[in-house]
Amino acid sequence: MFIDDTIAGIATAPGEGGIGIIRISGNKSLEVCEGIFKAKSNKKISEYNPRTLIYGNIYDNEVKIDEVLVAYMKGPNSYTAEDVIEINCHGGFISVKKILELILSKDVRMAEAGEFTKRAFLNGRIDLSQAEAIIDIIKSKTETSYTVAQNQLQGSLSNKIKELRMKVTEVLAHLEVSIDFTEEDIEEITYKTLKEKAIELKEEIKTLYDTAESGKILRDGLKTVIVGKPNVGKSSLLNAILGENRAIVTDIEGTTRDIIEEFVNIKGIPLKIVDTAGIRETDDIVERIGVEKSKESFISADLVVMVLDYSKELSNEDIEILKELKNKKVIVLLNKIDLDKKIDLEIIKDYVDEDFIIEVSALKEIGIDKFYDKIEDMVYKGSVRNSSNLIINNSRHKDALSKSLEAINDAIVAINDFIPYDFIEVDFKNVWDYLGYINGDTVKEDLLDTIFANFCIGK
Repeated sequence: MFIDDTIAGIATAPGEGGIGIIRISGNKSLEVCEGIFKAKSNKKISEYNPRTLIYGNIYDNEVKIDEVLVAYMKGPNSYTAEDVIEINCHGGFISVKKILELILSKDVRMAEAGEFTKRAFLNGRIDLSQAEAIIDIIKSKTETSYTVAQNQLQGSLSNKIKELRMKVTEVLAHLEVSIDFTEEDIEEITYKTLKEKAIELKEEIKTLYDTAESGKILRDGLKTVIVGKPNVGKSSLLNAILGENRAIVTDIEGTTRDIIEEFVNIKGIPLKIVDTAGIRETDDIVERIGVEKSKESFISADLVVMVLDYSKELSNEDIEILKELKNKKVIVLLNKIDLDKKIDLEIIKDYVDEDFIIEVSALKEIGIDKFYDKIEDMVYKGSVRNSSNLIINNSRHKDALSKSLEAINDAIVAINDFIPYDFIEVDFKNVWDYLGYINGDTVKEDLLDTIFANFCIGK
C-alpha cells in the first residue's frame, strides 16, 4: 500500500439497487472527478462548498455514462482524512462498473480490502479499536451488538485504554526517577505505593477482561444446539422460538433427519439455533447419519438445550445424553407440561443444577419466556448490563488484556519479593505495550494487514 496513491472502490453491495456509490480518496480525487463530471449548473465541483450534493452527469469523453449526484469532502474533514469524492449513480452492475473503470483509467488504483478505513487509522482520524468497531457495526445481528459497536466507534474503549495507559505511564515515570536519581534529593516511589497502583490497575483490566465472553456472544452469536430423543418436541421448540413452522412436526419418530440452523434474536442476544436429529439407536442409514451429526454438533456448542418429555419416564438414552453433557453449559427443558407428569426430576438433578431445569410446553408456548430469561442471565451474568457501553467483543482485544493481566501479575510478584525497580519497570512496560495493541499504538504492520483484510473493498 502506498498512502500517497489515489484509490477508488465501490462502497455499496453488489447487485441491483436504488443507488450505487463509488468512493475516491487521495490528493487527485477532485482533479479526477472534475475531468469526468459535468454539473447541470456548468460550475466546477471546486466552486461549490464541500459536502454539497451536486447534480450532473458522468462522461467518458463525449459519451454519457450515467446521471449522478457527486459529493466532495475536503480533507481532513472526511472519512479517510484525505480529499474524498463520492459518486452516487443508479444501482446495478453496469453503471457502477463503467464509472469505476473510467476512474481507474485516470491514474487511480483499485482500493485494497479495508483501505479506506485503514487510511482513516493511519491518518489519525480513528484508532484501531474504532476501525474494528466499523466492521462490527456492519455485521451486527441485534440492536444490542449494534449499540456496543457504536459505543466503541464513539471511543468508549479507546478512552478507557488511554486512561489505563496513562496510569501505567505515571508508574513508569516514578520508577525512572527512582532508578536514575538514587543519589538526588528526590522522593522515590515505595514498594507499598507500587503495589497499591499495580493492584488498582489489575482490577480495572480484569473488569474489562471479564466482559469478553459476553461480548464475543453479542458479536458472533451463541451457538445453541437443541438435543434429545426423537419426538420429545425439539422441532416444536424451534418453531416456537422462530415464530414459524420451520421444522416438520409429527408423531412419527425420526422425522428430523438432518441439522436445521437458524439465526434468532432473543432479548438482544444473537443465537445460532441448531435443531438436531433425535438421538436414538436406529437401523435407518439416513437417520443414523443424522444422529451422528447431532452428537458432533453439541460437542462444539456454546449452549446445549436438552429437551425431555415431561409425560414419560426417563430412558437409558436420556441418561446417556445427560452424562455426555455433564461438563457443558446446559439448559434442560421439560416439555409437554400440559400432559400428566411421569418424569423423575430428582434423577435429572444428579446431572444438571435445578436452576437450569425449566418446565415448558413448546406447542402451547408455555414457559418459553423463562427459557429466554435464563439465556439472558447466562450471557450477561448480572454484571455486564450495568456497563454495557464498554464490552470487549473482539478476540484480539481479549488476548491483549489477558497478556496485560499476566504482566501486571508478574509485576505484583516482583514487588512482593522486593525485586529491584529495573525488573519491575520491564513488567509495567509490557503492560503498556499490550494495552497499546488494542488501540493500535504498538501494533505491527503485518497485523494491520490481517485486520483490514476482513473489510470489504469499499470500506
